[in-house]
Amino acid sequence: MYAVGLVLTLLVHLCVGEYVRLTWNVTYVQVNRDGYVDRLAIGVNNQLPIAPVYITQGDTLFLTVHNMLNVPTAIHAHGLVQTNMPYMDGSSMITQCGIPPNSSFTYEIRSNNQSGTFFLHSHHMGQLADGLRTPFIIREKYPEYEDVLVALEDWYATDSRDKLVELLAPDTNAPLTPTFPFGLINGYNGNDTQTIQFTRGKKYRLRVMSMSTTEYWKFSIPGHKLSVVEADGVACEPQVVDGLDLAPAQRYSVVVTAHESDEYNFVYNCTLYADFVPKIAGLNPRVYTGLIEYKRGAPIKHVAVGDLVWADDVSMRARDKEPVFGVDRQIELAMRGFLTTDKRRLRRLGTLPYAEPHVPTIFTAMSMGALAMDSRVYGPQTQAYIIGYNQSVELVIKNVQGQPHSQHQHGGTFQIIERGPVDHSELEPPPDPRFSLDDVPKIPMRSYSGVPMRRDTIDVPPFSYVKVRLRMESGIWLHHCHLSPSHDVAGLSVTFVVAPDVMQKTLEIPQVLYEQCAMQGIKTEGNAAGNWGFDMTGLPPAPVEMPKAPASVQGAPAKALPKVPK
Repeated sequence: MYAVGLVLTLLVHLCVGEYVRLTWNVTYVQVNRDGYVDRLAIGVNNQLPIAPVYITQGDTLFLTVHNMLNVPTAIHAHGLVQTNMPYMDGSSMITQCGIPPNSSFTYEIRSNNQSGTFFLHSHHMGQLADGLRTPFIIREKYPEYEDVLVALEDWYATDSRDKLVELLAPDTNAPLTPTFPFGLINGYNGNDTQTIQFTRGKKYRLRVMSMSTTEYWKFSIPGHKLSVVEADGVACEPQVVDGLDLAPAQRYSVVVTAHESDEYNFVYNCTLYADFVPKIAGLNPRVYTGLIEYKRGAPIKHVAVGDLVWADDVSMRARDKEPVFGVDRQIELAMRGFLTTDKRRLRRLGTLPYAEPHVPTIFTAMSMGALAMDSRVYGPQTQAYIIGYNQSVELVIKNVQGQPHSQHQHGGTFQIIERGPVDHSELEPPPDPRFSLDDVPKIPMRSYSGVPMRRDTIDVPPFSYVKVRLRMESGIWLHHCHLSPSHDVAGLSVTFVVAPDVMQKTLEIPQVLYEQCAMQGIKTEGNAAGNWGFDMTGLPPAPVEMPKAPASVQGAPAKALPKVPK
């Protein structure tokens, strides 16, 4: 009997996994991460960087967050699908009211069958940019390779709250003065890179991830090939490349085979860059190098680098070979600037810039009965799209501007169907353009082959579109640009309200979430304004866009072209 019980216990452990409990005291900390500027940041247990979190596939993480800030906070498990628990998604004023100051909430994060490279970060205003972010790794039960983490961040000298004031304040049509962040690698100044130890002939899994807020990263190991085996938590058939080009919030796993000889050591390159701000030596790009050490004291072999082959998601194939979805509904989104009549520089994906409702969207969906199926109850600036149960949606995401956007989907992953150019007639001349639309590079149209790759964060380069398909669990799921706070808080978000009729029958929101809303004076029933029906009294009026001048009088642009998408 004891033997039978032991076997059953082992089987339960293998199938269900363990409960991992972790406590975060979210606090303000004074830091100097770039070697130049002391600034107030947000850390955990009075420390920054925050220690990476590791669990195993099948485990459930119980993350208890004590908010010791003077403002609310919320924690999002980036890339995790919160099956049957959308209220654990951690999106402030969407799936919860946020954790009030001096209060606590425990997130239940089930890995289920998911494994891969994710991260935990604040989803309240611009707190992500203030340091509240850390890698979240879900290891396979039987890993094939030794893990090496390469977590990349950008770091600004300015507090996100001050940056938001600058971004959203009424102003002239002039562009903001560009700022140049420093790079952090595994939480520390990029100039102090850590050595990566290689043993000859051994294979390593490098988890290379961008937790950046605005700028992009490139990663390579000259003299070594990188075999991509995962993108954003989705395993893929190996794609052999020379380097990775990561938009904010993207992640890759690559397998690197060490050389058979330890005669030489090598270097790895991490380059922080942005094509949308001026290139200034030492500021943009910033190049950081670290040592790949085979043998202590061995000479470094510098490998000449020519044209590199970069990871390309549209040509990857998901390892599970999930068939391409049909199309039940198509939604077109376009990133556009939105200069208001009071000269605020907002942005929009739909018809208006996104703005938080007065009632978190999940509570509107749960309390409005049959009206929850009508997008109007969610308010004009929540930009809500009602999606039916088990519907397959095709998104056509257009970037009509000269700046890239990194689009993240909560509640699911995109099947990547197609990339191509936006029609020239749709392109948006920026108010202070740095390139002529007549000189836009020719962008090739490319489609998936065989089975599509999936990921949760997709780069949309300038003047291009990406066509993706997805099927989401019932719940409230945000779709937004992950350039933060400059784009998401400025309005580049929409809300997918998936099967609210099913939510009303199947979900039971924890009582503590209602209580935390009450502590902040936030209603938990009614429409976006906290009223019944379509009465939006109490919501601020929607912004009004300033009429655009004809392109012919907007000034002669300087000629500086964006990169052609990979």
